[in-house]
Amino acid sequence: MERRWTSTEDALDRVTEIVAAPLPQLLQRTSRVLRGLVPHTAAAQLSEVCAYAPRQSAGTDSALAGRITAAELGQLAVLVPVGTPWQGEAVLAGAPRAVLGVASAPRGKGGALLALTGLGAQPAPVPGDILRTVQRVWDLVTVYTYQLSAEAYPERTAVSRAAAAARATALAELADAHGAALTGVLAALRAPSLDDAAARATATELAVEAQAALRRAPYWNRELSEEPADDAFHRAARELRPLFRHHTARLVLRAPGSTRSVPSDTAHTARAAVRAATSALLEQEGMERVHVGWWLENEELRATVRDDGPGRLRAAEAVTPNVTERVAALGGTLHVDAVPDWGTTVTVTLPLAPSAPAPRRPADSTPEGLDALHPREVHVLEQIALGRRNREIAGTLGISESTVKFHVSNILAKLGVTTRGEAAALTRAWGQ
Repeated sequence: MERRWTSTEDALDRVTEIVAAPLPQLLQRTSRVLRGLVPHTAAAQLSEVCAYAPRQSAGTDSALAGRITAAELGQLAVLVPVGTPWQGEAVLAGAPRAVLGVASAPRGKGGALLALTGLGAQPAPVPGDILRTVQRVWDLVTVYTYQLSAEAYPERTAVSRAAAAARATALAELADAHGAALTGVLAALRAPSLDDAAARATATELAVEAQAALRRAPYWNRELSEEPADDAFHRAARELRPLFRHHTARLVLRAPGSTRSVPSDTAHTARAAVRAATSALLEQEGMERVHVGWWLENEELRATVRDDGPGRLRAAEAVTPNVTERVAALGGTLHVDAVPDWGTTVTVTLPLAPSAPAPRRPADSTPEGLDALHPREVHVLEQIALGRRNREIAGTLGISESTVKFHVSNILAKLGVTTRGEAAALTRAWGQ
């Protein structure tokens, strides 16, 4: 048995041991550390935080841990309140077992359930002080998992595309469980040995258990795999606001204005890119505003970060190699457009489908994209094609520079390009 946590120093050593683990080994390390507080042989988690592997298991009894299904954890999640450990009996690995369940859901982030079982034949209730320590440890693990997922290595971002297979497995488990429940209900209703009252009572009990699992099915499937675009953007906004707390620049936000769901790995990558670009832009001097906006169009998520600073930031300074690689791993693109004395724009474009990125219009195609432009936007585009900057365009057309920037952003979106140079090239190719 692992030694118990006997001092503050010992507890800090244990916590350090957990956070030193890489993401794939985090549950195994957590289980090993917690055995000194709650002896157990199997641990399993169901997490909304880590989209690439929502259900994981660990422990000294790998056979028991490996048989715990997502459907069983989904039913247990109904019983375990966030922030308050739960002790009782629940079905895990196909049989009723003594379980300690712990749930954590940091504000504004996804939640995670931890189930410890293999507690012994007649386990004694876990003391309250130990329960509080276990809860705090799991809170820390949940926050740490969120941070690792948000800053995942590119290869892990690519692996997250396999999350669909994990979700399909969970749904298959749920379908099997519901099929078994319906079979049990029918068997109870048809059993000649049961009278009407007993049959109804048995069927009702089975139906209630199946209903509890059914309520969790869409919740775990949707939350593990995707999130509404506006929710994803507002989460990004919450992460950005602390950066401006002691900065003179003002943060201006433009939400996508859509309830459409986007893949969780796409949202994670967009938030990471926006956060990295914003941090880099704030290192400059002479800025008054930073605009952050998301758009959903043409089966793509487009995120832009634009400032009104000196416009001399190089691409390597605006985004880190890790972010660039993460974007590329999802089949996306990242462009930095710096205009001296007029600011820098960082644009991240991510496909919403893993195998079918939105098509780009080739340079020799017909100018059908121009039909979507407002007459004033056409005038601005003509000026861009002449190589003029925002100040010159504003003076020529008699509008403000901020209005020019607004028009330029809309033009790039409607033409399906990311830089002024691309827009000008398309215009010249179309003979405009």
